[in-house]
Amino acid sequence: MDLPGPIHDFLLVFLGSGLIVGGLGVVLLNNIIFSAFSLGLVLVCISLFFSLSNSYFVAAAQLLIYVGAINVLIIFAVMFMNGSEYSKDSNLWTVGDGITSLVCTSIFFSLITTILNTSWYGIIWTTKSNQIIEQDFIGNSQQIGIHLSTDFFLPFELISIILLVSLIGAIAVARQ
Repeated sequence: MDLPGPIHDFLLVFLGSGLIVGGLGVVLLNNIIFSAFSLGLVLVCISLFFSLSNSYFVAAAQLLIYVGAINVLIIFAVMFMNGSEYSKDSNLWTVGDGITSLVCTSIFFSLITTILNTSWYGIIWTTKSNQIIEQDFIGNSQQIGIHLSTDFFLPFELISIILLVSLIGAIAVARQ
């Protein structure tokens, strides 16, 4: 999208805050259904980031595959699980929780140091670089489309069949 600078910056901040709020909702909410909906918010925000970057094919694929299929399957799976496993009496802190927290915290800090130590050259927001980035995204999305319809046609169709079978399985479980 060719948006003026302040509007583009506002949308980036708005989508970034939606991404952070959704990520915190996935991790911190006690109700697993609300966590799944927060995951949907995160995936929609990522799709909108792609559309702000003029990568419309990837944005559409993100919406169709992750939000439309994967997140819906996650919500189906969560809805059909037995709710007694998630009783409110099991709020005790265990050793496994401490180890998991330690591993997640170390991964978080390693990602932060990697981001801070990476030279992000090539991301210069001038008019000329925006045109170059837009042309690269258009070329990349065309190449992705060509590869999906030629080289990766069979795996793409197998994945769609697997998603269809899992959706039919969810409907069969729902009918019982």
